[in-house]
Formats: sequence, structure tokens, C-alpha cells
Amino acid sequence: MFFYVDESGHTGSELFDATQPVLYYGVLSSDINLDVLVEERLTPLRKRLGVDRLHAAQLGVGRLATIADELVSMQKKFTLRFDLYRVNKPDHAVICFYDQVFDQAMNPAVTWTSYWTPLRYILLLKLASLFEEDDARLAWSARIDTNRARANEKLISVCQRIAGRVDQLSDARSRQLIGDGLTWAAQNPDAIGYNVDHADDIKQISPNIIGFQSVMHGIARRIVQRGKRASRIVVDRQSEFNKAQKTLSEFFAAASGMEGATGPGMPKISFAGMPKTPIEFAAGTDSAGLELVDVYLWIFKRLIDGKDMAAELMPLVYAQRHRGNTDEVSLRAIEARWERHFANMPPLEDMPPEQLEAAREIMDKEEARRQQALQGHLASP
Repeated sequence: MFFYVDESGHTGSELFDATQPVLYYGVLSSDINLDVLVEERLTPLRKRLGVDRLHAAQLGVGRLATIADELVSMQKKFTLRFDLYRVNKPDHAVICFYDQVFDQAMNPAVTWTSYWTPLRYILLLKLASLFEEDDARLAWSARIDTNRARANEKLISVCQRIAGRVDQLSDARSRQLIGDGLTWAAQNPDAIGYNVDHADDIKQISPNIIGFQSVMHGIARRIVQRGKRASRIVVDRQSEFNKAQKTLSEFFAAASGMEGATGPGMPKISFAGMPKTPIEFAAGTDSAGLELVDVYLWIFKRLIDGKDMAAELMPLVYAQRHRGNTDEVSLRAIEARWERHFANMPPLEDMPPEQLEAAREIMDKEEARRQQALQGHLASP
């Protein structure tokens, strides 16, 4: 299989650009080498439009519509599959905050179940409801600040701000767990290790690389579904993140075929089908596949943004309804995914009494552990 990867909405480590709140990755896949077989079909289209490359943003809806028949024909002939991945950048800042501050291995005020079971997503969403944009900005600024003392000051400020709002939460247990976790982190910032140590590390936690993880897992799923291997993976060349993308792909390749458990009720970490084929970087002017994925990504992004689209181009979208895959890193996606999980859980009264008793014993032991850990660690008011 052949894969072509492009991105849109790139703002690097700046997560709060109101004009580009979402990072998009588009992946176009086919069983044939598009750089060879599509090139001869694109040449006359470029000539007709008077351009060196089909760049959708420059051509716009009107000019793209004039070549829609040819684009639809290529989609049918080469069975093109388009996958879309998104990262909500402001949400990413809040998710990072929970991942660091409420890591039970670092913060003894946090229960094991609050981090290693689906309960983490309930607490994450409750915590997120207390954040304002200024809090998320400061939390992210602390996360990417390589100066530990300065980062700790920012972290303390965020924790204190959010802790001051926990009374807004409706249930006492959430107020207790989130409040204690924030208070402990504010009083022990060094133990949290919140910030990155080096400037290069910022790239590894950026939306670009978080989204690229989704890209690589999506490619692996395609390989498993199709029962084929990756012959080429071509990624759009750009200076800032290609090195980090390469590092991630090599790490994933080394883990190919591995699976690991995370916690009860949590999804397994699976590297089944993860390609070992080294990714390649190419300019859009040198790859017909990248040229096409740019068009698909621009069309889908435009539709998601609620902008107009020519009817002639819509068959490109309709064909992907049962072919394409999508995934999203956002608070909204987390809520939608785990709301279904909790809605399908059996009522407590339907659970065997011995299971309920065992669960209560585990919870009591964990709370005793938590309270003991807190003694002497939280400063007196």
C-alpha cells in the first residue's frame, strides 16, 4: 500500500491562534503508486489551470470544480481512501495538564483509579469545566518552559486558580479528588516534573506529533484491514517537525506487533500492523500523491468549517463515507467516546454482591493509602 500524508492548521507550539484552533492531518492511501500512475493524469490538469501544482487553497472552489470530473474519475479508478485526523489545540493544553498533574505515580493525592481506569476521563472532563482560556494558556506556557523555577511558578498559579473553583463541581468526591490533587501539586511542583527540559522536547508534545501518532496508528489499521504491507509512506516536507515525525515513526516501527495493557476498562496499546517501512519526506511539487491529498484535506476541512462547496466536488466526499476513517483528540471526542462506555455499564443492583464487596474493599484500601500519603505532604492552612 502507498500512503501520502499532509497537514493543515500548523501553528507549532502556539495553541491559541483563534484563526487555527485545530490541527488537521489527511492521509490518502491506495494500492498503487500514485506518484507514478497519477502523475500523467495530473499533467494536463495543471496545464489547463496554468499552475505548476494543484494547490487547493490557491485554486479555490471554483477552479477546482472545473476539474472535478477528472478527480472523481481518479478516485474511482485507483480506489482512493482518505482518512482525517484532528487535534483541538486548546483542548490539548488541558489534556496535557491532567496527564502531568494527575499522574498517580507522581501525585499521591490522586487515586489509582483516577488515572488508570476510565474514571480518569470523568475527572478530566470535570477538571476541564473549571478552566478558562487564560488558565489553559498559562498551563501550556508552563509545560513548554525549559526554566524549571519559572515553570513551577506558572504551574502553582494555575493549580491555585483552578482549586479555587472546585466548589463549582456538583459532587463531593470530585471536589475532593480534584481539589486535593491540585493543592498537592501547587505545594510540591518539583515532584510533578511538569515542564520540558530541552527546547527539542517541545516538539514531542506538540499537536503536530500527537496528531502524527494518530496518523501512524491509522496507517497500521489500514495495513491490518487490507492484509497488505506499506510499500511507501510519503509525508509532506517541512522544516520544523519532519525530524520529530521520523523519530516517532522509528519508535513505532521498533514496537511493531506489540500489545500492552494500560488499566482495567482502558483500551489496549496496540502496535499491530505498525509499518517498518521508513517514512519519506517530499515536497508537494515532487509528489502527485501529496498533490491529491492536499486537495482532499482542503475540501474536508472547508466542509467541517461550514464553508461552501461546489456540488461537482461532493462525490469526492460521499465516496469516503464508507471508506474513510477519522479520529480526533479533543475534550468533545473524549466525552462522546466514554459517555457511551458508561451508559452501557450494568446497574449496580445487577452486579453480584461479592463483586460489589470486593470493589468497596479496593476503594477503601486505596483511600486509606491516599490519606496516609497526604499526611504531612499538604501544608497546614
